Amino acid sequence: MNGAHALLATLDANNVTTCFANPGTSELHFVAGLDDAPTMKAILCLFEGVATGAADGYARVTGRPACTLLHLGPGLANGWANLHNARRAHVPLLNIVGDHATYHSQFDAPLQSDIGAIASALEGWQRRTLSPDDVARDTADAITAAYGPPGQVATLIVPADVTWGEADTPATWPKAARAKLHEIRDADLAAATRALRTKRSAILLGGSALDAEQLALADRVTQSTGARLLMETFPAIVERGEGLADPERLIYLSEFAIAQLKDVEAIVLIGAIEPVGFFAYPDVSSRLLNPGTSVISLATPGADTKTALLELAKELNASMTEVVKGEQVGTPTGALTTQSFAAAVGATMFEGLIVAEEAITSGVHLFGATQHGPRHRWMTLTGGSIGYGLPVALGAAVASGSRVLCLEADGSMMYTPQALWTMARESLDVTVVALSNRSYAILNLERQRVGASEQGSASQRLLELDDPTLDLCAIATGLGVPSVRVTNADELVQALRRSYFTPGPMFIEAVLPKGLS
Repeated sequence: MNGAHALLATLDANNVTTCFANPGTSELHFVAGLDDAPTMKAILCLFEGVATGAADGYARVTGRPACTLLHLGPGLANGWANLHNARRAHVPLLNIVGDHATYHSQFDAPLQSDIGAIASALEGWQRRTLSPDDVARDTADAITAAYGPPGQVATLIVPADVTWGEADTPATWPKAARAKLHEIRDADLAAATRALRTKRSAILLGGSALDAEQLALADRVTQSTGARLLMETFPAIVERGEGLADPERLIYLSEFAIAQLKDVEAIVLIGAIEPVGFFAYPDVSSRLLNPGTSVISLATPGADTKTALLELAKELNASMTEVVKGEQVGTPTGALTTQSFAAAVGATMFEGLIVAEEAITSGVHLFGATQHGPRHRWMTLTGGSIGYGLPVALGAAVASGSRVLCLEADGSMMYTPQALWTMARESLDVTVVALSNRSYAILNLERQRVGASEQGSASQRLLELDDPTLDLCAIATGLGVPSVRVTNADELVQALRRSYFTPGPMFIEAVLPKGLS
């Protein structure tokens, strides 16, 4: 029994049975230990940002951590952007990062770095395990930390000699402790109840409060009080579709969000934090609420959001409500635009579909077009760090065994296209629609908003993706995923339906007019 075996046995004892891996020399004893760990599903990813994003998607769907296996500080750094998105999603995630042997670090070898400093920027939990006999305890502690509440990124740094060193076999492998959710304070409940009764109010939902049961509770409360029901702009995962309350989504653009919230006198936060602008803009407030708006944080991330909503419903005598049913959108035909793209997605949806959305500007109409579709789950870019869509879809497919629809913009797809290879290797049921407008259209929009409006050839060249034009189908095919290019709505509908009935991954390049947003 060596340290690597102890690590794998502790993961198994705590139901951490999926590892998204991009290993190197320092992790090879963990890799070898997989031969003696039949319950661990190890999935090779060709880039660390794919491994970390996949672990995020796995956790969003299951509520449980997967682990990553990363190589030293550069490996952790390569995966950092999607760990940032996971941090903002408040999901449980465990990084296992190999390091040089303890006695080797003094020599400042080429790959030596301060792994702890890189991990600390994630504002989660970290520990370096120093002995093979400490591995089991440290692994259980890391899993405990990952669960939170709220969920967070936990990083366990394991030197190579700790994995190959001999470890004692305990009578039982240690179990992670699951802390209770934070309780709701009576004073906050009273303040929320009073505000909902007496003021023009809104409830802002986020995080764990966006499943079907809690959406129904929130709808009862708002229907009984006349309050508005909102949700954060970028939820980690939300249940949507026929028969479910559909909260008003907080608008991304600060100017529009400020107008959206201008009449709100009190806002009750449940699983969410006070909304602020995504960026700063000249002459635009960073805070989206009016200065006089009362902010009542009833259930912060990590709190018992379900109890908060149950107590609100009880205090307000909120009766059951029936959600007004709408019709699924019709099948579009003709030119491919952002509107017809969204309609094609909405018209072809089926119950149980999971959507990973990173369509950026091309996805502006998606929420409206899918509002009344069959029941589905929707994941968004929580931390704003692009390149999340393909890896999160990969992880969600591994976790669920269900069909996942990944809606990608061409620019963001190019951050993590390696995920396609893993989808093919694992025969995952993922449909990818890559929207090709040959432009960083979001930056064209933002350039106007920040006042950097000059449009000379030098600046414009940094925002265009057509010199040369990306051949997205060729990229997907080269990575092992069957692909098709569509240029109108009819072809997109046909390709989507065909992909849903074909096992394994499918890649659809949807060609939009250049720069369309």
